[in-house]
Amino acid sequence: MAYVIPPPPVPVLPVADTSDLFPVNRIFGIGRNYTEHAREMGGNPEREPPFFFMKPGSAVLPEGRDFPYPPLSENVHYEFELVVAISKGGANISAGTALDHVYGYAAGLDMTRRDLQDQAKKMARPWDAAKAFDCAAPCSRIVPASRTGHPSKGAISLERNGKRVQDSDLSALIWSVPEILAELSRFFTLAAGDLIFTGTPAGVGAVHPGDVLHGKIENVAELTVRIV
Repeated sequence: MAYVIPPPPVPVLPVADTSDLFPVNRIFGIGRNYTEHAREMGGNPEREPPFFFMKPGSAVLPEGRDFPYPPLSENVHYEFELVVAISKGGANISAGTALDHVYGYAAGLDMTRRDLQDQAKKMARPWDAAKAFDCAAPCSRIVPASRTGHPSKGAISLERNGKRVQDSDLSALIWSVPEILAELSRFFTLAAGDLIFTGTPAGVGAVHPGDVLHGKIENVAELTVRIV
C-alpha cells in the first residue's frame, strides 16, 4: 500500500538546549482559568466548571517565527499561557497521577480572533474560526520537567511593545495542571504529543501589525513574537 497523496509534515517544537524535537499532535485550551480574566470576559469563576476548546497541531508557531495577522478579523487578541506537553496518553487520568503524563512545559500564546469569537458566542456557534486558524498557537521551546519540575507557582507576565499588559502568578490558576489533565481526560483520551494551554491571566488585548509581544514564565520559558 502507498499514500495516495503525500502525508502532511508533523508539526514539531524544539526541546530546549538540545537538538531533539517534540512532535505536536493536538492542541487543547481551557477557558477562563484565572479569576480576574474570567471576570473581564464576563464570567463568574465561582460557578463555572472548566470548559475546553481545540486547535489543530498544525496551528503551532515555533518561536523565532513571525505571527501573520489573520484575514477576516479586525480584533485579534493575545492570551499568554503556560503550556503543558504530554509524553504519555490515557483516559480518565487521576489528578494524583496526572503529572506522570507530562514531558515538559513551555510558554505559549493563544491567539484569538475576538470579533469572530464574540459573534460565535452571540449565535451559539462553535469557536473554531476564532481559535483554530493558521499560526494561532505561537509556542516557545519545550523545557523538560526533569529540568523545571512541575511549576505550581511563579510569575507569568506579558509585555506588548515593552509595556506590561499581563501580570499574574501560576498559583492563581483556578484549575491546577493536574486537575486540568484529569478533567480533560474524561472527555478525550490524551495522547503523546498533545499540548495543553492552561489559561491566561487578566489583561488580554488587541494586537496590530508591527507589535512585539514578549512573555515570560518564571523558571520555565520566554517567548517573543512579532506581529506582521
